[in-house]
Amino acid sequence: MPYRRTENVVRRLAAREEAILAAAIAIAGEGGMAAVQIATVAARAGIAVGTVYRYFPSKTDLVAALVASVANRELAAMRAAGDAAPGPLSALAASIATFAARALNERRLSWAVIGEPVDAEADLARRDFRHSLAAELEERIDTAMAGRHLPEQDAGLAASAIIGALMEGLLDPLAPLPAGAAAARAAVQSATLLALRALGVVDARARGLVAQCNLP
Repeated sequence: MPYRRTENVVRRLAAREEAILAAAIAIAGEGGMAAVQIATVAARAGIAVGTVYRYFPSKTDLVAALVASVANRELAAMRAAGDAAPGPLSALAASIATFAARALNERRLSWAVIGEPVDAEADLARRDFRHSLAAELEERIDTAMAGRHLPEQDAGLAASAIIGALMEGLLDPLAPLPAGAAAARAAVQSATLLALRALGVVDARARGLVAQCNLP
């Protein structure tokens, strides 16, 4: 009869995997992807190096899981913000502002999982994340166009351009670092306003939508 893991064993294994990922995410947030090394992650999680390898056979596997974990978290936050908004344009603004605010709040980690140069294998997971972000915005843009709230345009191209602009304007190491919470909020509002204007929302309406955003 094949061995079946008990619920306690399954929970313990899952908790250990979460601890490894949490350690890797914390390290990436402090020093970028280059700092994410198996031995360093093991030490941070308080477990043996061999244990990490049992869950993640290589650093590439660990980085891919790290990116997927952050991606799932951020996409869920964007969707929740958009779904809670009262209309298509409000949903679009909320999605953009939520991504921008959360990314800026964890700027080093966000750059690590989206834009920091890494090896080709690790970059595959990050490309999936960027594509997922763009796809989330593309859906919101399509919905707004269907309701005639936006002019006709290539929603996929527009969504990709917005993600690129947010990355360069808020996360790139050469981008200005906001000094304090008020400056960070202003930066997010400016970036969201830029995106809405680029999509064809008239200025007064765009400003109103940004003012309504409940920033995290």
